Amino acid sequence: MASPEKVNNKVYVLDGGFSSQISRYVGTNVDGDPLWTARFLLTNPDDVYQTHLDFLRAGADVISTNTYQASITGFVKHLGISAEEACRLIRRAVELAKRARQTYSEECQNQGLPVRKVRIAGSVGPYGAYLHDGSEYTGQYADKTADQTLYEWHKPRMDILVSSGVDLLAIETIPCKTEAFVLAEMLKEYPDVKAWISFSCKDDKSLAHGENFQSVARALWQKNTDQLVGIGINCLSPNYVSNLIDGINDGFNPPIPIVTYPNSGEKFKHGVGWVEKDKCKSLHTFVDEWLKLNVKYVGGCCRTYAEDIAAIRKKVDALPLNV
Repeated sequence: MASPEKVNNKVYVLDGGFSSQISRYVGTNVDGDPLWTARFLLTNPDDVYQTHLDFLRAGADVISTNTYQASITGFVKHLGISAEEACRLIRRAVELAKRARQTYSEECQNQGLPVRKVRIAGSVGPYGAYLHDGSEYTGQYADKTADQTLYEWHKPRMDILVSSGVDLLAIETIPCKTEAFVLAEMLKEYPDVKAWISFSCKDDKSLAHGENFQSVARALWQKNTDQLVGIGINCLSPNYVSNLIDGINDGFNPPIPIVTYPNSGEKFKHGVGWVEKDKCKSLHTFVDEWLKLNVKYVGGCCRTYAEDIAAIRKKVDALPLNV
């Protein structure tokens, strides 16, 4: 299975906030939906495809499948479909991403433009997202959920993503050490598969559950260096990123490649929505600073759009030796 090289001079541009970009097509706010954008795999597949294509046209090297909040049990419970139909929806997510990649490649060829090598990452979100009780932002479920329960919930989706031919896995927005280590161990069951593991953090030092980010990240990297292409952070304020990763590679040679795709910087206010947009700096203005800290994969999460990825692409393309 193809994957980015673990150590080189290349910086990979990721996609942006899928829920933000797709909202331009569906006209629906899915905040609070127990399936979030995964519902659109059933109701709006063409909009899922178009959203992937937007990010590719903006310059993404890696696009993630629309499976962050997808699961067999979640689809059965909230869509009233069979487990077999739920499996097909997850396969559809990979197919839609592949279709967008093929369309983008054909567009480039028809216009006489170089065809960028695009990789598809199978999105693997946390168990807490399925619980739909806010615990994905605290990781508290790890205190009362057996490792075996986490394993059994994650396994079917990971099996489908891998067998459907994703290029790597994006294990993302993980709020706690326990779940991250369960997933890192599970990854060994797919020995040819590469992945990154990206955490949700509550400040510039700690995971959402409270563990020290750098300590967990270093231990995780050493646990499965062969398969991990990077360790990172996503779905947080961009203002936290540098402090979280500064010094993480002290004593590591070669250094750990860092993945980061933060939110826009806006704050979510319950009952109101996203606020303080006027106080946010564009993500691309942080890129130079992050790259000095060995960030090798950079994109956006909530409230970031295709134009944000285009600005990051322009910044990365200006780098020397980004080959």
